Amino acid sequence: MDKFTFAGIRKEWLDCKQRVITRHDQVLLRVGVLALLPQAGSANALKDHMSPYLAMHGDDPVDWRDWGEAALEEAEEEGRLLFISSGYFSCHWCHVMQQESYKDADIAALLNKSFLPIKIDRELQPALDAWLIEFTETTEGTAGWPLNVFLTPDGYPLIGMTYLPRDDFHALLKRLLEFWGSEREKAISFSRGIVERMQASKTASPAVELPDAARIAARLRQEALSLGDDLQGGFGDQNKFPMSPQLQVLLRLQQQEPSPELHDFLVLTLDQMAGKGLRDQIAGGFFRYTVDPGWETPHYEKMLYNQAQLASLYLLAARILNRPDYRAVTRDTLDFVLDRMRGESGGYIASLSAVDEAGEEGGPYLWSYSELAKTLNEKELEIALAWWEFPFGTQLPGQALPFASDREGLDPEQAEAVRLKLLNARDKRLPPRDTKQLAAWNGLLLKAFTEAAAAFDEKRYREAAEALARWSLDLWDGKSLRRVDGPGESGEASLADYLYVAEGLRAWGALSKQEDYLKVADALVEASWQLFYNERGWRLGARQLIPGLDGEPALQDGPMPAPSAMAMAMAQGTDEKRESALRLSVESVSDKPFWFASHAWQLVTHQQQAERPDETDGK
Repeated sequence: MDKFTFAGIRKEWLDCKQRVITRHDQVLLRVGVLALLPQAGSANALKDHMSPYLAMHGDDPVDWRDWGEAALEEAEEEGRLLFISSGYFSCHWCHVMQQESYKDADIAALLNKSFLPIKIDRELQPALDAWLIEFTETTEGTAGWPLNVFLTPDGYPLIGMTYLPRDDFHALLKRLLEFWGSEREKAISFSRGIVERMQASKTASPAVELPDAARIAARLRQEALSLGDDLQGGFGDQNKFPMSPQLQVLLRLQQQEPSPELHDFLVLTLDQMAGKGLRDQIAGGFFRYTVDPGWETPHYEKMLYNQAQLASLYLLAARILNRPDYRAVTRDTLDFVLDRMRGESGGYIASLSAVDEAGEEGGPYLWSYSELAKTLNEKELEIALAWWEFPFGTQLPGQALPFASDREGLDPEQAEAVRLKLLNARDKRLPPRDTKQLAAWNGLLLKAFTEAAAAFDEKRYREAAEALARWSLDLWDGKSLRRVDGPGESGEASLADYLYVAEGLRAWGALSKQEDYLKVADALVEASWQLFYNERGWRLGARQLIPGLDGEPALQDGPMPAPSAMAMAMAQGTDEKRESALRLSVESVSDKPFWFASHAWQLVTHQQQAERPDETDGK
């Protein structure tokens, strides 16, 4: 094998990934120590950034640049490889890699001299992050955060990876630099070839006619059940994510055409999510996912978009599945948001970190047996261990608690008193907060508050919805939308920002019967079509600073619903743009209905509206 082949570099990278797996426990021990040590470094361009995630990198010895045209121009002028590192504040492994690698003087010197390092907050640059995630998934089979991608000076991605231990990362930097110096043309050809193939795979011609919606709906049900875990609920057999967009659509399909099999799967999934480790049984709110298939051990970050979507999901499920107890899940989730995630200016913050200030993942949520014994008296400890089935061990996850409503011989009131006592003790070790107030995520929350105001007729939800609607209006200046409420450069608003805010404002405007909110919602929808839609399809971002961001026929559902499907849902009447976008999405939806569930639902409702124009879809 040639000394400097890309295949050789990729093999070394794959070997690095294997070593990461075997060193996992060692790293967990190291990061807690590292976080407590004084860190040397000089301020870079990220110092005092409005993003807490970027600001925490402001003292790294790496000369981080913020994303923008200036950094790209500098890389191209100097012929240096771009190094883009993407992460977010509540990400545990982002903190680990910072302490191990980005605080390291040798790595910093190499990055500063031979690369152009750019650090982005994925929550401020969702379009760029999504593109780099897609590239890394395509080339490596998996992706996540921290996401680290090397690009040619003109912006073509070359190789991507997630977390690497310090020594492996350092070795890869040197190897890649050698390769760039000796095989530059080969690297450029390789990276351009990948992008061209990825773009070609996302090209589609509009369908001559729309498919039968009933067939699409049947395929979606079938695919969901085939991917579903019929023993523990949810999808997949390793990590478990809530998959809110898909579950929303499946609930609506169940409402239209009841199926015992789908009913049982939905109930199993929703019970597991609400009753085990995904949900914080002590303070309320949901974690982002669990690291096991049984929903027992969470990844401890709490994201605003999860709280908003799951509050809406359980309220919908309560009605469709005739489960009034799910209403309590909605109430508890929104009360958690009201209590723990309020921002200073009227919106709600992005997340609560998975890592405490000592660098321990899940630190605020973990209990040792001795800590429990100090916090509770003998009787209370007995109740806690029986009610929540705490496992014995050195650390007990206080939120990984199975359904307890059917515990025989145990008093729910006593259990509640113990819960409040544990909550009071836990409040002395609160997790760090990412205080960014993101337009899109607050739009999802506005919709959830509005639905709760209608369902519960409770003053606190109506007041919360009204206040958040006013805050959302202030993000729109009549021409463009701010992505983040706060000072400084905050990233451009994405397609999701425009449409999630529009959906929230439209919901509140309809409930409150205030035309101002409806007018702004309509303006945001219209702007989204003008800024983000072209003959190729949809872009997440309005500007294309690097190749590969020029659009695709339909956007997949991710942790949040595909904004391209939402644009169709909110388009007025049978607008020609809506019809053309639906036709352009047919190939994607027909091929992978589960991953395009929101688009599949738009095909269903579009056909129903055509057949019964005087009826609404109950959206």
